[in-house]
Amino acid sequence: MSTWNPLRRLTLLGALGATLAAHGLSAAWAQTRPATDPTAPTAATLSPAEIDAIWRKSVAKFDGERARVLRQVQAGVAAGPFRADWTSLQAYRTPSWYADAKFGIFVHWGVFSLPAFGNEWYSREMYQEGSKPNEHHAATFGSPATFGYKDLIARFKAERFDPQAWAQLFAQAGARYVVPVAEHHDGFAMYRSSLSDWTAATMGPRRDVLGELAKAIRAEGMHFGTSSHRAEHNWFFDGGRRIASDVNDPRYAALYGPAQLRVLHGKDDGDLPNDWTPVSQAWLDDWLARTAELVDRYQPDLMYFDWWIGHASMRVNTMPGFAAYYYNQGARRGEPTVINFKLNAFPQGAGTYDVERGQMIGIQPHTWQTDTSISNASWGYIDGDTYKPATQLLHQLVDVVSKNGNLLLNIGPRGDGSIPEQARDILLEMGAWLKVNGEAIYGSRPWTRFGEGPTEVVGGTFQDRNAKPYTPEDFRFTTRGPVLYAIGLGWPQAGADGRGELLIRSLAPSALAAPVKRVTLLADRSAIPFTQDASGLHLQLPKEPVGRHAYVFKIEAQ
Repeated sequence: MSTWNPLRRLTLLGALGATLAAHGLSAAWAQTRPATDPTAPTAATLSPAEIDAIWRKSVAKFDGERARVLRQVQAGVAAGPFRADWTSLQAYRTPSWYADAKFGIFVHWGVFSLPAFGNEWYSREMYQEGSKPNEHHAATFGSPATFGYKDLIARFKAERFDPQAWAQLFAQAGARYVVPVAEHHDGFAMYRSSLSDWTAATMGPRRDVLGELAKAIRAEGMHFGTSSHRAEHNWFFDGGRRIASDVNDPRYAALYGPAQLRVLHGKDDGDLPNDWTPVSQAWLDDWLARTAELVDRYQPDLMYFDWWIGHASMRVNTMPGFAAYYYNQGARRGEPTVINFKLNAFPQGAGTYDVERGQMIGIQPHTWQTDTSISNASWGYIDGDTYKPATQLLHQLVDVVSKNGNLLLNIGPRGDGSIPEQARDILLEMGAWLKVNGEAIYGSRPWTRFGEGPTEVVGGTFQDRNAKPYTPEDFRFTTRGPVLYAIGLGWPQAGADGRGELLIRSLAPSALAAPVKRVTLLADRSAIPFTQDASGLHLQLPKEPVGRHAYVFKIEAQ
């Protein structure tokens, strides 16, 4: 029976690359590429194999270290307890630290933050002819043939980056875990690497950004995670092959990656069964080695991946090997780990499902996560972006937690490393609410039903924009041990007697194991007068709201 062995494939593909390199890559390359113009378009002249050969030559200096890491991965998988197959990986269980944490901070920051235009896909869209980022780039910096994405790196100094201040802010916001992006689709590593020269540790800031953040985050008592968006880098710069740009210059292939031309026949980016983009095994092995290096160097408690790890090329051979290696490493350290995946990248139960800018309907059997951004237009910083109010974000957190989920809230620091004042204020406002009401959130579990009221979210990805405001009739429920928390998402208007009344229909005597003994409003720890009958639990409230955003009633039974 054959065993999982990335090195066998790497050896065969390395021999093929050496043959192509010995012949000057290919006859087609020599005939079609003018020696005097390394930026000339290549989309119509290079085959996927030729594109791959150029990229492999650009990273050949790391072949020895890559092979060493792959041997280490193979040994780590063999050591168990998880095997590199989905049947074994479905035995994974969500660690209690993550199920208890409920609230995390995501950080999108990199070279793409510097132009402060469009969104965090500026690196891709600046090479797409006719796009607004392409026009902005040409007007601001010049043609991509003379001033490409690589040229922004020298301007990315991160002069106001303060990892301790970041970590302190995130802790004050009430986050229990933090997930800075280690590498976005742009291929520029925000960490020290032995497999790339294009890193923040060797150019630009000349700092191990991820390492400094890991230390500061852990010093504040939070769990450290990180994300890799490198899978998409296989094709991310393909627009540069269609125009005159530095993406076509072999000297920069180590940064821009293969830049394979995207072949997508589906309805959108997420339709991976209809994505036929070429992916070489050499690229997959490099991805595996670089991702394993992140795990070995920083030992993150959580790894977040964007959607393209679900591509057929990755999910068959490569992703099961990484997941087994990562889970096994955590098991040996006695520190169980988390992998966030999207769409159908993993079988259910083999990791932790993540819904981008959206939510789930009803209580889920496994802990899950929604990730969204504090800003509306972009995950990274852009000038003129708008921000969601703290009330909306706290309501989203409450709804997600009531359904057995976590909220990972993203912020985008400016290119210089400073955090926008609006984002800071919103985070502090959320932290103030959690400091008072956090016992209903942290360490909680769903009740028998997630909530009641007329307002429900639209399920699925990218549904944030369809969120409706909640009413005083909307409640969400959580539990901790014998205590039930009813979280009101609005405050009722006062009646003629100057007091307001809330009716929680789900809390009729027949729904509870014992009659209600005490109701406490966490905002000021006051006792709330109540009556309970067949119609539900009636709460008598002051005329004016006590607290802000959402109102937590601690309900204890006799």
